[in-house]
Amino acid sequence: MYVLLIVGFVLLIKGADFFVEGSSSVAKLLGVPSVIIGLTIVAMGTSAPECAVSVTAGLAGSNEIAISNVIGSNLFNLLVVAGVCAFIKAFPMDKDILRRDFPVNVAASALLAMLLFVGNGLNFVDGLILLACMAGYLVWVVRNALKDRTPSSENVATLSPVKSAVFVVGGLAAVVFGGNLVVDNATLIAQSLGLSETFIGLTIIAMGTSLPELVTSVVAARKGDSSLALGNVVGSNIFNILLILGLSSTLHPIAANPAALANTMLLLVATVALYAWCRYRKEVSRPIGMTCVAAYLAYTVFLIVG
Repeated sequence: MYVLLIVGFVLLIKGADFFVEGSSSVAKLLGVPSVIIGLTIVAMGTSAPECAVSVTAGLAGSNEIAISNVIGSNLFNLLVVAGVCAFIKAFPMDKDILRRDFPVNVAASALLAMLLFVGNGLNFVDGLILLACMAGYLVWVVRNALKDRTPSSENVATLSPVKSAVFVVGGLAAVVFGGNLVVDNATLIAQSLGLSETFIGLTIIAMGTSLPELVTSVVAARKGDSSLALGNVVGSNIFNILLILGLSSTLHPIAANPAALANTMLLLVATVALYAWCRYRKEVSRPIGMTCVAAYLAYTVFLIVG
């Protein structure tokens, strides 16, 4: 079980890596700004593991894993990924992210909390609402990308069209297969250890499926591309809620226990707090990065001893 779980995570991470590399090479040829790449192509690619895990879990009836994976991944992205990037190098807030995308992230978290509170879970109609919001957001971002599009004058390394297609298709295939392995074996491990699916989804699976976001954003931050790093975090969190939970709940209703609702409220509070800080200070500094990571560690300890 443990070996297959690790194999699943490797397939998830490498599959997402291939997907991002293939998709990014196409985006560079189109002259799309890096912030748009981070919010769409990279965010979608690095969210592919969460999508594979949550959809597979939902279809298998493991609803606690389906929703806990998204909530846990978003907390990890918000506190650890953004926090580690800031610790490596403090970065100013991109004005477009602060004006357009971060508020959408806050609104998506609030919408999820409201739907879970009202219906004690997500049903088919809730899924359609989330997917409609996702479609509207994508149209908005793409329209902005087309307005800001400029011919690429940089001599950037790109893959050939055929190789890009192989990377995209092969990467997604690895993600889907790895998602099956992760869900099946994580559920068996949880049962054998007497742990709840909620705990496994919020910790082990959430951290594992968020590794692509962490690696991508850290590499971008070290190269000084803060727009791509932060865009990846914000974009991934939006995708996780609107697309992944929207798709999962349209395929199979997702029930939410009190723990899931409580953790969703915690996610909303953390998202609002970081957004308020960014609007006030216009940057994510190293002390704030350390505070975010420390908060996540304290949260993990609480889950273990609670």
